[in-house]
Amino acid sequence: MSRADQVELLAPAGNWQCAHAAVENGADAIYFGLDIGFNARARATNFHIGELRQLMLMLHRQDVRGYVTLNTLVFTDELLAVESSVRQLADAGVDAVLVQDLGLARVVRELCPQLAVHASTQMTLTNATAIEMARQLGVQRVVLARELSLKEIRSIASDTNMPLEAFVHGALCVAYSGQCLTSESLGGRSANRGQCAQACRLPYELLCDGQPRDLGNVKYLLSPQDLAAHDLVPELIDAGICSLKIEGRLKTAEYVANVCSHYRAAIDAALAGQARKLNATQQQELELSFSRGFSPGWLEGCDHKLLVPGTSSAKRGIRLGEVSTIRGDQITVDLHAPLATGDGIVIEGDRANGHEIGGRVYELFQNDVRVDRAESGLTVVGLKRGTVNQDDVPFGASIWKTDDPQLSKRLRQSYESADPTKRVPVNLRVQAAVGQAVIVHASTKDLPEFELRSEHVCQAARKHAVSTETLVEQFSRLGGTVYRLGTLSAEICGTPMVPLSVLGQLRRELVQQLDLLRVTKPLPCTQQPVATRMLEQVNENVADQQQSPGGPKAAPIELRVLCRSLEQLQHCVAAGATNLIADFHDIRQYRQAIQVAHAHQATIELATLRIHKPGEDGLFRAFAKLSPDGWLARNLAAIRFCQEHNIPFAADFSLNVTNPLTAQQLINWGTTRVTASYDLNRDQLFELVQQTPAQWLEVVIHQHMPMFHMEHCVFCSVLSPGRNKSDCGRPCDRHDVRLADRLGAEHVLHADIGCRNTLYNSQAQSGAETVKPLLELGVRKFRVELLRDAPESVIAGQIDLYRRLLAGQLSGTQVWRELKADNRVGVTRGTLEHPRNPLAIL
Repeated sequence: MSRADQVELLAPAGNWQCAHAAVENGADAIYFGLDIGFNARARATNFHIGELRQLMLMLHRQDVRGYVTLNTLVFTDELLAVESSVRQLADAGVDAVLVQDLGLARVVRELCPQLAVHASTQMTLTNATAIEMARQLGVQRVVLARELSLKEIRSIASDTNMPLEAFVHGALCVAYSGQCLTSESLGGRSANRGQCAQACRLPYELLCDGQPRDLGNVKYLLSPQDLAAHDLVPELIDAGICSLKIEGRLKTAEYVANVCSHYRAAIDAALAGQARKLNATQQQELELSFSRGFSPGWLEGCDHKLLVPGTSSAKRGIRLGEVSTIRGDQITVDLHAPLATGDGIVIEGDRANGHEIGGRVYELFQNDVRVDRAESGLTVVGLKRGTVNQDDVPFGASIWKTDDPQLSKRLRQSYESADPTKRVPVNLRVQAAVGQAVIVHASTKDLPEFELRSEHVCQAARKHAVSTETLVEQFSRLGGTVYRLGTLSAEICGTPMVPLSVLGQLRRELVQQLDLLRVTKPLPCTQQPVATRMLEQVNENVADQQQSPGGPKAAPIELRVLCRSLEQLQHCVAAGATNLIADFHDIRQYRQAIQVAHAHQATIELATLRIHKPGEDGLFRAFAKLSPDGWLARNLAAIRFCQEHNIPFAADFSLNVTNPLTAQQLINWGTTRVTASYDLNRDQLFELVQQTPAQWLEVVIHQHMPMFHMEHCVFCSVLSPGRNKSDCGRPCDRHDVRLADRLGAEHVLHADIGCRNTLYNSQAQSGAETVKPLLELGVRKFRVELLRDAPESVIAGQIDLYRRLLAGQLSGTQVWRELKADNRVGVTRGTLEHPRNPLAIL
């Protein structure tokens, strides 16, 4: 396989138009979702399952691969349905499935070993160790987290031979994919289920030490600029990336065509040893297709100010200049970029109310002369009568070009033609000799050589013997097909005469045979039900548990308390808490925390970070030297370290356990208990418990939901002159910061040991009312998580409430009412309330 074949351009396709746009503009593969669910872009049009075979046929005829996204978490009652869906995908011959759920990866491997499994970026794989853990589930390619730098990617690639895929263009989530619980927490519409409400694009007010901080027009504190890594393509390939991925299953076909064409050219140039840089016009064209402003994302390392300028969260296009004068419906602007009549523009309004004015350019004047197009300079822009209200447009307001009909027309022409432009090269070797049939040996890069023979036997030519030139001319006539002549070599013996009709017939047979060989073939699946059998194996553990002396209800009830400061931990042991977890901002306090816990005969676990990157193994070694009673592992690399060093560990919510098969996998890896995912509502939690051994599970019954978990540091971005942790001065050590949303809720912002930020819901979530039925189902491990420091009496009272609840001395309703009365900002049932209003966040 050539190096060019090993570097893939992977494009999004939310519908048929996008699929054609990707194929015709150079994509080697597309990824898409189906309307059966289980894909992380539920709002995309997506493809109907009945269209899948037709789509795969179209793709394979043009030598393009098709990957189906099954990249959401799967609930217990969905495992049989998702197995049925995978069978349909295998029957249609898809090239790979992208998965997030560990249990689903296991199902696909057992069901259809020939169906490639790609780990979605939703699996949050940020290091080689975690990638090797994923390999055990049958994963054959990994989509890396967007938050990795080129240096980190290079390090990962040097430590694993797993094929690596990376995003190169498109929207960036501020939170780690697979770790964002904001939409779930605020509105019950989970990003891990393809229903992200894009809360990161909303404005927030920053409160520092209880006081509002005036940040001017910086309001969108969590809205990153879009990724544009076109100029970094050679470095990405050199770092070890085999697939360069474009984001955008919710974008238009014009966007797909535009972005694909530029990255196709960039990849081809890089493979030829050249560096292709975007010129000003190309940059503007990409910005017009979709842009919130471009940045290299995290590829060049963390620059928090560049990543999130905070002045806007919407698509803007090209900045044309500023308003200098207004007269009626005419605005004068000093253009910095081309503008033509018919183009769409937006004029920023008063920043206080966020009002914008938009419309089409009706007329243009330069030097009092009407023009159809202006390249630059002082220009009068005329809009439709009544569009502009002078009071709404302040002097100096920015003007943005948001649409270019001529560019859109050109892009549509690239994929709307009936004659394909993306063609598969066919290499031919033709033999012609007097007294013999014409023999054609044909091959493509993905098909073995096959042979065609003419019925015609060549006679000696009297005048015009066949020539190589004639053969090239005739076999080049492949218009209307998806093929083109690649190379042709001829072995001509004597002076054979071959009629053009014979060559025409051979050409038609060639196309027919190529089409036949490129028909998508189904992938074989095991005939026996897989998910049912795997669930039965888990249920055998449930039965064994119930038949043990006393059953699961005989086990002692455990209440763990997670503390986020040494002061909280001291209050907890004073209140009699005997099972503790430390999750501190300052690693230097862990030694004392362990001493305090052990002095009070309490066990203590240390919580690892949710993200583990190359170069951060020293943190694991530091934890191990402290010799706590165990770890609360929040990523696969932590699990592997614990395995290798015989450290007891539990698996936290960040491992996304939503079904028994994922829970079983973590148990097989050696975890002592599994934390149920926060994506489960009340009914889904009960269903998980009913089909999973209760002794495996721990349920968090009180917490402030961790909403955004980010590589981006808000502290550095707006409270420091620095740009990253190397020069920020650590304002997180000195200031209490909260972000207030549009409803006035003040969400708490914390930085962890790795300088990653987590934004916690302002309201505590209590599952007190679920405790009784969970106890009846055999659950014996529960957790309370603290967030804010509080007086000892408050923390002791909270622990006592839950202790009495677990002892049956209080009802869930009584605990709920008392918590609600004691908590200044209230308490919510959160994800454990059903049903909920999914539009609350908006």
